[in-house]
Amino acid sequence: MLYYLLYQLLYRIYGAGSESYFYKGLNVIQYVTFRTALAAVTALLISLLFGSRVIEKLAEMKFGQEIREEGPASHQEKRGTPTMGGILIIGAVFLSTVLWARLDSLYLWLALGATTLFASVGFADDYIKIVKKRSLGLTGRQKLIGQLVTAVGVWGVLYFATSYPWNISIPFLKDTALPTGITVIPAGVYLIFIIFVLLGSSNAVNLTDGLDGLAISVTFIAMSALTGLTYLASDARWAERLDLTHNPAAAELTVFCGAMVGASLGFLWYNAPPAQVFMGDVGSLAIGGALGTVAILTKQEFLLPFIGGVFILEAVSVMLQVSVFKITKRGGNPGKRIFKMTPLHHHFEMTGWKEPKIVFRFVIVAILFALLSLSTLKLR
Repeated sequence: MLYYLLYQLLYRIYGAGSESYFYKGLNVIQYVTFRTALAAVTALLISLLFGSRVIEKLAEMKFGQEIREEGPASHQEKRGTPTMGGILIIGAVFLSTVLWARLDSLYLWLALGATTLFASVGFADDYIKIVKKRSLGLTGRQKLIGQLVTAVGVWGVLYFATSYPWNISIPFLKDTALPTGITVIPAGVYLIFIIFVLLGSSNAVNLTDGLDGLAISVTFIAMSALTGLTYLASDARWAERLDLTHNPAAAELTVFCGAMVGASLGFLWYNAPPAQVFMGDVGSLAIGGALGTVAILTKQEFLLPFIGGVFILEAVSVMLQVSVFKITKRGGNPGKRIFKMTPLHHHFEMTGWKEPKIVFRFVIVAILFALLSLSTLKLR
């Protein structure tokens, strides 16, 4: 919105031929890198300015966190802490993106739409758990259907309304081809891939959201890396030099990613231990959906496990625990466990690590994964 006001109107119309430094300075608004930085700062300020009010409102509406009895005993003191704070994240991202992005990008609206739909599924889950007093919220099937419909919707928009490239891009390889020489996947088959990426990323972030500041810290790091990768993929010169699939339609997604970075940092202000608010499923599912959607739109699907490595580790720990337990339970034998408790961060809690130590160490691992994802640019 401000792009059209400050650049298209003031600079190109009223400032044309002007010697005023004010009008000349507005020329910088055309650059996506500058608007990305402003979107990040705007989202950060929105989060900081409205965070306390949102927390007060959530507390007033008695949207307090429910704590499972089977969880670590130390978590019981968190019972009643305001949750559903992800509304603040989504609001800050949406407002700052609309303010600083060019609004003629279908990819941008697709990312905003997918994020909002995933947030809606999370909101329904949180609302049922807290207001309707149903401890598990949506059933697993209901949540899965909501996520599945969103994923199919993303594919549908790409198939019917865009010229989306159905090729694959594999890190560490110079050409975007499978060992068999296949470079393009049929759109129908790609639907399965999109479903896997979106459901996997949204649920992985959801599983990571279990300690004060953990999920949002990792989100900040992952989104920072994805912001850089998105910009490089949308710029013809960098894409060619680094052998990335070039898609100029993804340029404004850089602004969206920057807004997510700023909103994450702002939410961390209130979510740092001891947390004043939790993001809830409305935040975690939306963040995971946003990560997955941007990765799909910028052809970074195979790089996503590196970008969000901590999220993947958390999800894999749960899958391994459940799988081994079910396999070893056969024949009347009690099921065996690999970890003391999952997701992975709870395992370290049960071994005696304090919550802040776990968060800081996971952040270090997240930084290493982000650096690894960026290093692939020179290894292709």
